[in-house]
Amino acid sequence: MENTRTIQQIASRTGLTVHTLRYYEKIGLLEGVTRDQNRYRRYSEADILWIEFIVCLRGMGMPISEIKQYSDLRRLGASTIHARRHMLEAHQSKVNAQIQELQKNMNEIEKKITLYKAMEEENEKGIEQTGR
Repeated sequence: MENTRTIQQIASRTGLTVHTLRYYEKIGLLEGVTRDQNRYRRYSEADILWIEFIVCLRGMGMPISEIKQYSDLRRLGASTIHARRHMLEAHQSKVNAQIQELQKNMNEIEKKITLYKAMEEENEKGIEQTGR
């Protein structure tokens, strides 16, 4: 029998809560999770890899509704590869735009920090010159 993990082990490994894992199963993001003789969920390595990809997509800001669309396509098999790639490329473009915007904002913050450092140096020089 394949080595499987409990829901608590998966929660610990992925950083998701047990509640979130159950929710993902309820809405159809996780299908085919097997159960043992006591009806406890048992996650396969394939389940774990899929969950980790969901975590990746969420971490990159993809809404659950889009992940669900992707999941539904995935479930349909190889005939949806083009559509899945297109979805990922569209999201990648959004993330790249966000990164560029963040970098622009980071540059503005760095300018302000440089300005403040210069102002602090001027203040320190002024205090030294007045003998304080």
